[in-house]
Order: sequence, then C-alpha cells, then structure tokens
Amino acid sequence: MRSSLACLTLSALLSSLASLPAHAAAPPATAAAVPIADFFANAALSGAVLSPDGRHVAVLVSAKGGRVQLYTVDLPSMKVNGLTSFEDADISSIAWVNERRVVYSVMDRNIAQGDIQYGPGLYAINIDGSGYRQLASNTYSKKSASSTREMLSWNTRLLSASGNPGNDDIYVTEASFSTTGVPSERVLRVNTVTGISQVAATLADAQGWLLDQQGEVRIALVVKENKRSIFYRDNAQTPWRKLRESDVYQAKGGDFSPAFFDAKGNFYVHAPYKGTEAVYRYDLAKDAIDGAPLANTPGYDFSGIPVQGADKLLGMRFETDASGTIWFDKPLDAIQSRIDALLPATVNTISVAKRPATPFVLVTASSDVQPASVLIFNTESGQLMPVGNSHPAIDPLKMSHKRLVRYQARDGLSIPAYLTLPKGHSGKNLPMVVMVHGGPWVRGGHWNWNRETQFLASRGYAVLEPDYRGSTGYGHAHYKAGWKQWGLKMQDDIADGARWAIANGYADPQRICIAGASYGGYSTLMGLLNDPDLFKCGINWVGVTDINMMRDGHWTGDSDLADSYKKSGMKDMVGDAVLDAAQLKATSPLQQAARITQPLLLGYGGADHRVPASQGRLFYQAVSKTNPHVEWVLYSEEGHGWALQKNNVDFWSRAEKLLARSIGAASTAAPAGAPAPAPATAP
Repeated sequence: MRSSLACLTLSALLSSLASLPAHAAAPPATAAAVPIADFFANAALSGAVLSPDGRHVAVLVSAKGGRVQLYTVDLPSMKVNGLTSFEDADISSIAWVNERRVVYSVMDRNIAQGDIQYGPGLYAINIDGSGYRQLASNTYSKKSASSTREMLSWNTRLLSASGNPGNDDIYVTEASFSTTGVPSERVLRVNTVTGISQVAATLADAQGWLLDQQGEVRIALVVKENKRSIFYRDNAQTPWRKLRESDVYQAKGGDFSPAFFDAKGNFYVHAPYKGTEAVYRYDLAKDAIDGAPLANTPGYDFSGIPVQGADKLLGMRFETDASGTIWFDKPLDAIQSRIDALLPATVNTISVAKRPATPFVLVTASSDVQPASVLIFNTESGQLMPVGNSHPAIDPLKMSHKRLVRYQARDGLSIPAYLTLPKGHSGKNLPMVVMVHGGPWVRGGHWNWNRETQFLASRGYAVLEPDYRGSTGYGHAHYKAGWKQWGLKMQDDIADGARWAIANGYADPQRICIAGASYGGYSTLMGLLNDPDLFKCGINWVGVTDINMMRDGHWTGDSDLADSYKKSGMKDMVGDAVLDAAQLKATSPLQQAARITQPLLLGYGGADHRVPASQGRLFYQAVSKTNPHVEWVLYSEEGHGWALQKNNVDFWSRAEKLLARSIGAASTAAPAGAPAPAPATAP
C-alpha cells in the first residue's frame, strides 16, 4: 500500500493539479453556467502543514486516479517528494512528529458512511521515505504490517504531535465504551519509530484532554450525565484536582471552558465577557480567572485558536463577519501586512514554523468567491510561490459575493445573516432561496466559499443564510433565545428574513423557496406550514420530521444522539415530552403533513444514524397522500449528508429542476394539478 515516489519539481506538482479531471459526468449545464459537478468535486489540495523548522511543507494532493497522497515540498529547492501511493485509500490528516517525520491517518472518500468498514488507522514515515510504520490498526485486526507485534486499536486517534526536535513521540487517545454506550478515553504516549506505547493519562469518564506545549497532559474533561468537570494536574506525578463543575446545559456565573497553554505554561480559558465569550488567562494558584481578557471580539464569541512559537504566544485566530488573526508578535504583524498588500482580495491566514530555520511562512488565501489556495511566502525576498488550489476548476470571477447583513425579527431581536446576490444580475426582485443551517446550536454563516450557496447563485438565485436565534457565535442571549423555540420564534426569524429581503427589494415575493439539512430540513417543512404565502417550495435533506421521534427513535432505526442529551438537553433546549406535549405536537411536520401543498424535494440517507431514513419515509408517505408535487430520493449508502460527488450532483440537479419550475425566471409557483415527479427510490 505504500511506496516512495520519485522527486519532481513544484511546477510539475502544480501541473498535475491543473490536469486533474475537473468534474465527473453531469447533466448538461446551461450556456456559460459553471458545471454542477465543479461545485461538488472533491478537493484537489486538501491539506498543507509547515514543518517545525520551516524547511518543508507536507501537502495532501489528489494524484492522477483521484486518490489523496502525501507529498513534501522542500522549501530551499522547491523539490517535491511523494511519500505514499495508496490505490485503495486517501490520506485524511497529517501532522509533523518532528522536523523529519510525519504521522497521518487515512480514509476512503469514494465510499459513504454506510459502506465504511475501517477506522482511520495511524501511520508514520520519514520525509525521505524511510522508517515507515503502521501504529494503529484500521480494522479489527491488531497485527502490524511492519512487525509481528500488536498495534494500537482501531479506535485510536491522534491527540497531539509536539514537533519537538529529536522526539519521535506523539500522544493519542484510545476510546472505550461502557455498557451504557458512554465513551471514555485514555491518553497514550507512542513512539512512532518503535511503535511502543505507554499510558500518559487516565481518569474515569474522561472525554477530553489538553496538553501543554512541553507535551505534558494537564487538563482532563469529564462529562457524566449532565455534569461537566474540569480537572487539572501539574504533571504526571501529581494527582488530579477539580477546577470547576458545571451543568452541561445550564450555564451559570463563574463557568469557563479550557482553551490552551502557552509556551510559558500559562493556562487560558473561554469565559463570558459583556454578553459574549472571550479568552482569559486563568490563575492556577488562585483558581480564578485573571484580570481582563487577552482577546475579545465585541458582538461575537471569541472562538479562535492560538498561533504558538517555541517560546511565546505569537497570535490568535478569530472570526467576526470574516476571519482574521490578532498578532502579538510585531514582526509577524508586519509580515501579515505585506502579504495582505500582495493579496488584497482574500483573507490570508499565515502559518509559521515553531522553530524557524528558513525565511518561509505558509499562506492560506480564501474569500467568499475563492476556495482556499496555498502559497509560500519568502519573508526576505517578498516572493509568493503558489502551491495549489483546493478547487482549481472554480473561477473566482464567476462566483458571487456574499455580505453580512442584519435585520430585525418581529420581537426586535437583531438577526445576522449572509446575503449572496447572483453575479451579473440587477440584485432586485430576484428569485430567492432561504438556506437554513442545521444544528441548530451552531454558527451557520461564514464569509467563505460555500458550494451550495455558490451553485444556487450561479443559477440566478439570491441566497439568504440567517443565523436565527439559537445559533452560537453571537453571544449567550442570542443562543439562549432559541431554547424551546423549534417551529416558533426560531421559525419566525426565518420568515422575517425573507420579508426583510422583500422589503429591501432583493427578493420577488412570489418567488421564494426554503431549504436546509437536518434542523434546516425541519425548518424547511415548518416554513411551508407556517408561511405558505411566503415559501413557494421546499428542499429538505436529512431533516427532522418529528421532535418526539428524534428523541424516542423508531423501530426501523435508532438515533445516535447521546442519551444524556435526550434526557436533559432536549427537555431544556427543545421541549419536555410531557409538559410541552401540546407544543411538540403543534410543531411536528409529521403531524401536519397534509397541510403542505407546495412542491417539495425530500432526500435521506439509508445509513443515517442522526435522523434515520424512517423519519423521512413516514413523512413522505403522509404528505404524498394529499400533495402530488413531492419528490423522494433515498441514497442507501449515505449518512447524515452527502459524502459522494455523484450523490451531490444528483440531489442538486433535482433541486435545480424543482426551483426552475417553482420560482425560476419563467415560473411563479407550481400550478395546481401539475404532475408529480417520479420518486427515485420507492420508500
């Protein structure tokens, strides 16, 4: 499964990227339209990591044949060396063990969730192709391919690779499951040359760990029922002590969550600040948050990650309306300014070597219209060298810009949303798709290139992506306002966004559709129920159709939601099965399916354990009794979303046709009595 490939130049690697098939066979596109498969193609370049000394970059590239292989780029010479040649697997993640050695895991991106029979495994190799060793099994077999010894189990995952010179060790977690199905982890320290491992940390019911910059396990996160406890120790010879116990779902004053340790051993946490989350230093001697925040972003929760040097904290990543970096290091702040001047149209994220021995930094450039591209910047000469683009078939000049907007919900709450207007159109009275994110307790909108959004915009549709109440990232009040509001105020926020778009002239009031996956699919169905005058059609994939069924499961397929969430979280955040029974019935799409008359596309995955296909099938059987405009498609191998390009192309081709006949340029709503499309798979 492995071989060392011959060296080639960087320009040859770039040429191989450009020569990859841009897209698979797809339905004919309209004139000048970007082919649908280009939007849903696998990434040509899916990862790039700078070595600890800055002499090499490890990159993950789709080689000819489509398999993701591991290459290293030697920065002084710009020579490229291939380290893997898998014919039946793709490299999925990489990290530097030290200056000369890389550790990686694998996957198969040609199969979907229902066909996965293997774990990610864990492998290590030197950059000259020597010293290959498989560390963890990717099957239930434990025998090593490089020796007769036993490997680590298939449920081993990489936790940390320090990148320290002369150190061949990494830290991994190994999961085990109790009789109730609750996972627990222990930390192992593994020598990547010998494969020998030893226990580095263990604590009953631990489900998360944090190491300091010297590789010492210092923080353990224990979750039991609805209680979360944060434990700390000075080193492996000292006992664990509890820093904080809190309720997983009901936050109170003094709560915090671990963030990171810096090179000097300072411990940082996320904690509230003026209604949002900020990063603070935590005084371990006093067991208290120390002073003012290190970093905060007014109006947004600070959720960024640190940029670490060998001896100090260099900066912090952040996201507001777009992403960026706060630099504490003045030379790096100046380098950021130089790069931004060269690449003014993109957000340019700089990765630096931990112990730089060269003048090179790695740059990832991206924007709302440009998928991520990777470049190397020489800080001495000022030269930028391109490495590759994640989606080379996408031309930024043909993409549509998105911007953050805010509108008032009917109760006065400010709702952030991203608005994308199709390139080349007037921007007035357009057909619109309101895209509802899943979760729902996540941030949905980001200023980045989004394949579904850009595909819809390329077909002439405006796209509105609201971060309705309940979404995270905008402060605790915005998040908490969504509790017990499924189908109620959360749904009002979606409708109010569509009406805002109408009032501001962006959307034609007779040509608006609603779409989404998971919770977004639930919201799609509720939008058709609550606001039939507003939403003329719906696109729902893997969407919840009944809240009680989400909690209780169904004999044809259970949900993978944690039992603690079903018992405590859902009761507080969604609704109590007994006390809120009337509300849950009134906000169940399944219970009201007969009221939906608009054209509707339903897509489900046969291997979905979050929203089993049985939920979608029952809803389809109910709604199709009275609605002839419903299309059903089941992708038997897919899970909670579409992993395969062919299924994305198929589903969005169906969506494109539904939109064209429902709200397209020549249509308003589907006429009553219009023939229903034939289902792809009989439910």
